[in-house]
Amino acid sequence: MHLYYPDIRFDLLIHLPPHSLANEWRDFARVNSISPGYIDTGLSDFVDQKIQDLWMSMIPMGRNGQAKELKGAYVYLVSDASTYTTGADIVIDGGYTCR
Repeated sequence: MHLYYPDIRFDLLIHLPPHSLANEWRDFARVNSISPGYIDTGLSDFVDQKIQDLWMSMIPMGRNGQAKELKGAYVYLVSDASTYTTGADIVIDGGYTCR
């Protein structure tokens, strides 16, 4: 099954709100997001192996990420080390977006 949404830009829907909110809420909050790539959670185990192989071929690191590989970014964002970080989107996708 193929879904087609010609009038929707998902990247805009995902990335615009953190930047806008970071500007609007600058006096009392920091707004950031984490954009993970394909993460091995078992939720996509039902997907045909050919499609999973296609996904894998588009990831420069050649593998799905592990949930534990996201922890560092979350720890950073809740720590004092990130007090000057706002409006950021941290991409953790094995290089998928840079290909």
